[in-house]
Amino acid sequence: MGFKRLLASLGAGGASVETVLTEVNVVPGGVVQGEVRIQGGSVDQEIEGLSVGLQARVEVEGADQETKQDIEFTKVRLGGAFQLQAGAVHAVPFGLEIPWETPVTMIDGQALRGMNIGVTTELEIARAVDSGDLDPINVHPLPSQQAILDAFIQLGFRFKSADMERGRIRGTRQKLPFYQEIEFFPPQQYRGLNQVELSFVADDREMDVVLEMDKKPGLFSEGSDTFRSFVVGHHDFQGTDWSAYLHQWLSEVGSNKNWF
Repeated sequence: MGFKRLLASLGAGGASVETVLTEVNVVPGGVVQGEVRIQGGSVDQEIEGLSVGLQARVEVEGADQETKQDIEFTKVRLGGAFQLQAGAVHAVPFGLEIPWETPVTMIDGQALRGMNIGVTTELEIARAVDSGDLDPINVHPLPSQQAILDAFIQLGFRFKSADMERGRIRGTRQKLPFYQEIEFFPPQQYRGLNQVELSFVADDREMDVVLEMDKKPGLFSEGSDTFRSFVVGHHDFQGTDWSAYLHQWLSEVGSNKNWF
């Protein structure tokens, strides 16, 4: 995908920019590659800087409402200043690393509603900055993340929704200023549950898997939450039956708390 726009700060005859991604499907820890193409306008212009980055639209909780905020969570400068001749085309290839913590936006080839992550392009010229539109990317799960997601599906959980929230999950290796929650409806066998929320916080070796169980409110009781986190390695996750592991924990928690 790409965008074209006239640099508004330059007026008529200014340069236009197009960013083209080589491949929009990526994984955490991977690289998104592409090219920024700057088309010169009717006059020569001094380009002071060019950069690309990754941006996510996250939820921010306020005192009485939730708002959306665009957060740029990585940025790379592409070369230095140069002069763009009138009518000339200046093409700059790039490779942008995807942080390991980047939320997934796709599961089994299906886009998760509410996930908005993409590449931003910023051109600096004549002491002005012009940012382009967002070029979306599809972030697919790592094999270790897919194993956990598959376990939930095998147990009969159904996907409910996903969101990205500004803030931190305590006790994890989180570095980004936001995190993802993937929510599931439980099957009948876990009838005391309202939903389960899943978060991944990964680095290059392993990831924290954080689960939050949300109990249904009863006739004489309020709902309540229970947290659990465990570590999964990217290279040794295949040695565990994750469906059995999750079922045992869910059953133990539910039994101990008389949820089901």
